[in-house]
Amino acid sequence: MMPVTETERAAAEAANQREQWEGEAATSHLLRPGELDLSHNVILYLEDITVSFDGFRALNQLSLTIDAGELRCVIGPNGAGKTTMMDVITGKTRPDAGQAFFGQTMDLTRMSEPQIAHAGIGRKFQKPTIFERHTAFENLELAMKADKRVRRSLFASLMDDERDRIAEVLRRIRLDAHADREAGLLSHGQKQWLEIGMLLMQEPKLLLLDEPVAGMTDEETERTAELFVSLAGEHSLMVVEHDMAFVEALGGKVTVLSEGSVLAEGALATVQDDPRVIEVYLGR
Repeated sequence: MMPVTETERAAAEAANQREQWEGEAATSHLLRPGELDLSHNVILYLEDITVSFDGFRALNQLSLTIDAGELRCVIGPNGAGKTTMMDVITGKTRPDAGQAFFGQTMDLTRMSEPQIAHAGIGRKFQKPTIFERHTAFENLELAMKADKRVRRSLFASLMDDERDRIAEVLRRIRLDAHADREAGLLSHGQKQWLEIGMLLMQEPKLLLLDEPVAGMTDEETERTAELFVSLAGEHSLMVVEHDMAFVEALGGKVTVLSEGSVLAEGALATVQDDPRVIEVYLGR
């Protein structure tokens, strides 16, 4: 018997995880193919979300909506509740009170993390999580939303349309010239793009991006802004960020969180001139 290579082992692990996710989704009455209802053009709906940890209110009756295809930036001081909000959306944290809906019918408070991911919500954390000893191409292949059964992953070749899909994403994240390079040898910014590409391979409807340009060069930051703007419309994006120049480059609506609730909302220039925002976050 031939020894199992690292690539095959990684593919098997990805396959087993995908099977678990799909198994949970298949048994849930909440999830069916094409069930996401965007008839009101709202993809994310949070109302009066409250979360407390040992008496501290991380979220305090937080309410906001994000439209389908919208690129929304969320800013605010440390401890404002930005991470907890994303934890609620992805099922990591259950709210004490309030409602959270994906589209018109999917109640996120009743779904598990795998079910939410399978439904079409992808999350990128600050530190990129990639397979560093595999090439950029292989990382996207392992992340592909397709038949991830072990036999399919280990013994079958990619179909032409799958190769085309990977090539398309590589071009979009500007790594087509690095397709055969080990991910661990990429720059910090390129690793961030690769993880975004891995999320795109899952065909998410909503992307949650936590400080995606932290540690990037100015050029990488500019390219990331161009990437996010190009994704808006095809996907909905929620970007949590502290870099105001990057937020300005993205355009669109900005939500300011403070003490677990929405303090202000509107165009960046509008919220920057809000005395309350200046006091709690931007300073003078």
